[in-house]
Amino acid sequence: MSTSTTVKWNDDEWEWQLRNSVNSLERLREFANLTPQEEEAINSTKGTWGATPYYASLMDRDDPSCPVRRQLVPTMAEQLNQHGIENYLIHKENRATDEKRPDSIARQYHDRIAFTVTQVCTVYCRFCFRREMVLDDKTQLHMDVDEGLRWIREHKEIRDVLVTGGDPFHLSDEKIEYIARKVQEIPHVGIMRFGSRSVIALPHRITPGLKKALSGNQRAPIFVNTHCNHPKELTEHTKKAVYELLSCGVNVGNQAVLLKGINDDIETFQQLHIKLLQTRIRPYYLFYCEPVPGSDHFRTDLLKGRELIEKGLRGVTTGMAQPHYVIATAIGKINLMDEKSIVSIDEKEYVLRNYKGETTSIPAVGA
Repeated sequence: MSTSTTVKWNDDEWEWQLRNSVNSLERLREFANLTPQEEEAINSTKGTWGATPYYASLMDRDDPSCPVRRQLVPTMAEQLNQHGIENYLIHKENRATDEKRPDSIARQYHDRIAFTVTQVCTVYCRFCFRREMVLDDKTQLHMDVDEGLRWIREHKEIRDVLVTGGDPFHLSDEKIEYIARKVQEIPHVGIMRFGSRSVIALPHRITPGLKKALSGNQRAPIFVNTHCNHPKELTEHTKKAVYELLSCGVNVGNQAVLLKGINDDIETFQQLHIKLLQTRIRPYYLFYCEPVPGSDHFRTDLLKGRELIEKGLRGVTTGMAQPHYVIATAIGKINLMDEKSIVSIDEKEYVLRNYKGETTSIPAVGA
């Protein structure tokens, strides 16, 4: 795509998309012929679910195994929890430590923090590692943006701020401009990142107003990491959104999640990462699906991601298409391509080692 005008939409289209979210059985029937099992799951689920009409339109109407549909539509499998860790968010984000931090600040490293500014999402992924906060409303947190900004300002060791959620691009242009400006005014912050699935699930959000909010506040470089798991999610609308972000100095990367039955076959995995580059999105991370309650049916064998990279990408396509295969844990991200990082694997648990030599374990799940 040589220009940014191949696909056009109105500047207020994104707000219409959010106002008309597909989050009821009746609305979902407009986009898919649901199975009795899907309807049972929707009627019995107690958590939040839904997506924009745009994202719902990417589903295959008649195929329950459609990779977009499986990420969006609740299933009865979510209500089973054999291998998930209860209170996972508290465990994983070290929120039970003695360090005094606002609820909006999650910290696992000395110089980096995740700054949560909203709990609202553009699409509610069924495997979300923050599902206890975002989907199930079991973890009550108070997200005060100004309180978080004060904390960052007071902690001069923080050089890298990841603005996350929820989806921060769900906020208004004015709110995003305020957050970007205030973070950029903190002299010890050298990198600013936004984690947003809007590039994939609501590309209409990348408007002139949002570009102005981001481009006007770039003392420190701004990066956007989006979340795409299947080539079906990459459309001409996404190409336009990425082009617009690049045109205002914002680089775009991708953080995929390895999902059983969605992107764990070599052909799909290869197509995903090649198409990401063709869309001008740099593959960054491939995350092993985290052991949150209700995610067993999405989890693969731990070594599956390594196999996909070695057989599907290495020597087959450019190194730029190869993501880092990691798992996010309570002791930080662990590189699963490194033999030394995997201490042991058995039918009950995976024991893992981080770069400091610290170990942790997660429940194993069958391939």
